[in-house]
Amino acid sequence: MKKFTLLMAILLPGLIASAQTDSTAVSDSTHAKNDTIRVGNILIIKKGGKGSKEEKGTSITMGRSNTQRNNSKVSTNWFIFDLGFANYDDQTDYTNTGNFLVNKPGTASFGKGDFKLRTGKSVNVNIWIVMQKLSLAKNYVNLKYGLGLELNNYRFKSPISFKENGVLPYSGGMQTNDAFIFEDSISFSKNKLAADYLTVPLMLNFTSNPNHPKKGVSLSAGVSAGYLYSQRNKQVSDSRGKQKNKGEYDLEKFKLSYIAELGLGPVRLYGSYSPKSIFDHSLDIRPYNVGLRFSNW
Repeated sequence: MKKFTLLMAILLPGLIASAQTDSTAVSDSTHAKNDTIRVGNILIIKKGGKGSKEEKGTSITMGRSNTQRNNSKVSTNWFIFDLGFANYDDQTDYTNTGNFLVNKPGTASFGKGDFKLRTGKSVNVNIWIVMQKLSLAKNYVNLKYGLGLELNNYRFKSPISFKENGVLPYSGGMQTNDAFIFEDSISFSKNKLAADYLTVPLMLNFTSNPNHPKKGVSLSAGVSAGYLYSQRNKQVSDSRGKQKNKGEYDLEKFKLSYIAELGLGPVRLYGSYSPKSIFDHSLDIRPYNVGLRFSNW
């Protein structure tokens, strides 16, 4: 009971202030037929003034009206999901990678073929916790921005393994404190590098039908900035079972990407491309993603 009394003591002044700010009343008996009072999100309408022949009565409505929502310059969309494919443009100079790539004795040097992906199994999943749209020109031109998680899984065809530091394989016990990639001695049924980012997108949006976004055409383009918060090499093999190796694999901590979105009726497509390698010093691998977006606008 004490908690309830305390809660009412906190909320009541705010409710009174809201009523003083938002309440409106029309009392002109000559011209006005209805009296309207708003208390916060509660709308009370008394129909039929003095001398009115209209049916009298009182209606109470909870929440803002559609007109008020449509007139708002900011709209919010919670928990937007993306599902697509992850890949990259490999522009690495494999003659100049230092000690980052470790070959088996008697085998050819690393090349682009060693970093080819299983395209059907390399996926990108994005979870946009919140996305907002700010109207710049009557909801036909908008600024879109948000915050979310960008999850990338790169599935390799070759048996390559990532290590943060330790003994270099095939070196007779040589130690290193740097990250490196080596050609493993076994084959894997699953071998992927996961790179997860906390990402903030910023786009300029154009839409043909702001009142019914799922019936019109929309186009958005802009940039996103991401911070790498997790990286791991997950492998599955008959001899070692399931392994998840976490470490610092020379991945760049920050990621800047060009992003775009195309809406055709209810269908939303998205794409992103980073003009800079996701690796810091070693490989020149520039990632891109394409897929479907599940969003209200």
